[in-house]
Amino acid sequence: MKGTGQVMQKKVTDLTKGNITKHILRFYWPLLLTSMLQQLYNFVDTLIVGRGIDDNALASVGNMGSLFFLIVGFSLGLANGFGILIAQSFGAGKKEQLRHRLAATIQVAAVLAIVLTTVSVSFLPLALRLLRTDEVLMADCLRYGYIVFGGLAASIAYNVSAAVLRSLGDSRTPLFAILISSVVNLGLDCLFIFGFGTGVEGAAIATVVSQLVSAAVCIWRLSTIELVHLSRADFKNDKSVFIELLKNGLPMAFMNSITAVGCMVIQYFINGAGVDYTTAYTACGKYINLFMNPACAAGGAMSAFTSQNYGAGEKERIRKGLRVCLSIAFISYLLLGSLMVFAPEMLARIMLKGSFPIKLACEYLPISGVTILAVNCLFVYRSAVQGMGDTVMPMWSGVLEMVMRIALVSLLMGALGFSAVAIAESSAWISALLLNIFAFYRRIGMEHSNVKYRRHSFIRGRRASYM
Repeated sequence: MKGTGQVMQKKVTDLTKGNITKHILRFYWPLLLTSMLQQLYNFVDTLIVGRGIDDNALASVGNMGSLFFLIVGFSLGLANGFGILIAQSFGAGKKEQLRHRLAATIQVAAVLAIVLTTVSVSFLPLALRLLRTDEVLMADCLRYGYIVFGGLAASIAYNVSAAVLRSLGDSRTPLFAILISSVVNLGLDCLFIFGFGTGVEGAAIATVVSQLVSAAVCIWRLSTIELVHLSRADFKNDKSVFIELLKNGLPMAFMNSITAVGCMVIQYFINGAGVDYTTAYTACGKYINLFMNPACAAGGAMSAFTSQNYGAGEKERIRKGLRVCLSIAFISYLLLGSLMVFAPEMLARIMLKGSFPIKLACEYLPISGVTILAVNCLFVYRSAVQGMGDTVMPMWSGVLEMVMRIALVSLLMGALGFSAVAIAESSAWISALLLNIFAFYRRIGMEHSNVKYRRHSFIRGRRASYM
């Protein structure tokens, strides 16, 4: 029995005790490598499409990015919201509650996969037309989109299983899953595009197969953790369990989708400017996503750390954890933001062929490089707020992001051209950051006041009992 217990301790990690910096860094590094591998294989996938086919194929895949984020971001937000509640149950030591929440999560995820797959495949042509997709790109967009959206169940299965593992303090298994799936993805990319000459549909098939592999690895790991072995009784939940999950998950899902809508509006304006603009925006977007990864991983670490410690009532540890994660965000800004500012042409030439798309990318990247610190800090503060159970204020910050993007790109693009897109993105990041900073310190202050009130009430009660 003792040996089994020791094995179990290795499979889950209690983040409510011990050295804060060590805990966060041990959780952070696998999370960072996971995120970097995801972005790297997305980056190389795009590079293979651009170099192996042509710039139009690259623009077609990039044009699907905002639509894919709209759908997958919704499911990811739900998964992360459910994971926060599971982490809070784990931190509070409520094992039965944890299993009931996990069982309900699986049920909701199954329904979600069916609904999102049906909706996204059915409305794909209409969505592409609403984005003003150039007719030159339409056929490739449809071929790519039908396959990727048809395989949404694999993406949802990975997002949910990885979120559960992280809520239990395991950030290594998702890394292992992505490592394997990255090799599979890139191998199939080369085979289909360079070997079979399949075009963009080959890249789409490779993406779906790799997601199936990553989901299988995470589900297998969960099956080995005794804490989350579920019985039939765990699946017998009253509606209060589902309502609690949805109250926490839906605001996070809507936040991602609202952000995606803002990105889709920007895509609308860019597509209207021509294929060269779409191509340049695709390349810049890949760099932004790649370079914000270290801070995004710090946000993921902050979410798990905050959720467990909030469940355990350890508020001071949350403050200290915030400082550690913000330090990570600032260091990554210094290293990667400077590359965007001082070497934009080098970055552009790695991915793009045409001289005009390269020129456009050189306008965009330095502006984003200066302001990427805002989105780095946003990841950390927003994750901390969500981890403390407030998913509504981050959702409103997503609304603010959307409004800023739409307002500024519509007002400025005619006068400033492609630079207006970078200004709109940067302004959206800064606005959302300020709102989440306010939400964090308000939430921490409320918790501190509640602790003091409970302490004073206890003392008054003790005094009254002596009188």
